[in-house]
Amino acid sequence: MAMLHAKNGQLTIDDTTMDYICFGTGAKNLIMIPGLGDGLTSVKGKAIPFALLYRQYAKEYTIYVFSRKNKLQEDAGTRTMAADLVKAMELLKIEKADIVGVSQGGMIAQYLAIDFPEKVHKLVLVVTLSKQNEVVGQVIESWIEMAKNGDYAGIFTDTAEKSYTEDYLQKSRWFFPIVSKMSTPKEADRFLIMAKACISHDSHAELSKIQCPTLIIGGKQDKIVTGEASEEMAKAIAGSKLYMYEKYGHGLYEEAKDFNERVITFFRGDNFPG
Repeated sequence: MAMLHAKNGQLTIDDTTMDYICFGTGAKNLIMIPGLGDGLTSVKGKAIPFALLYRQYAKEYTIYVFSRKNKLQEDAGTRTMAADLVKAMELLKIEKADIVGVSQGGMIAQYLAIDFPEKVHKLVLVVTLSKQNEVVGQVIESWIEMAKNGDYAGIFTDTAEKSYTEDYLQKSRWFFPIVSKMSTPKEADRFLIMAKACISHDSHAELSKIQCPTLIIGGKQDKIVTGEASEEMAKAIAGSKLYMYEKYGHGLYEEAKDFNERVITFFRGDNFPG
């Protein structure tokens, strides 16, 4: 996609590699951090699909989407994953960026803003949490068991069923078997480490350290992290803005037609759309 300048890349970090993609021609930097699905398949080779999906950002921003490292140490948590991302920024000479973190990506983004505030201009936390709750614990433990049994199709299907509205699912279920086969990792270790990092994530007591402008977006129907998790973060981050989608859940960033415009409006500092 020449007009979007989409490209795939890979960095060497520590003793392993990290996949990333880049697109857009804008002067400002935007970093997107994907969720736990990155443990099944990284962003490798996905520059064009991402560039098309987020083309609204491409004139104002140069957009980077970073996967986790391809080989993760067994005790890696969301805080160490944030430090890994900073290493990637430094290699690419990205001094500062606007950040969008989705689900586990939002957990990593919290620590990015807490531990490396000089790297974050504005922060958007999407369908994520800062401390554990019963719902997310049960959901991810079930995915861990599926992964141990090699049932990645089951993880993909369960994630989709818990993320989207019934209208969306009725149009998309036929495609699940195809996509689930494409999302089967070569080995379970990376996904399991990332899943355990979700369960152990607890940044809530440190959220007051986040000083950058912050937008939190949640879904009232979220069956994975819950909508209450977004409301808890909003109370803990001084001056943050909260927007809750009434009818959407964990997949709201794909379903809500105004999602990208809402994020761009926040980054511009304009008034929110209604």
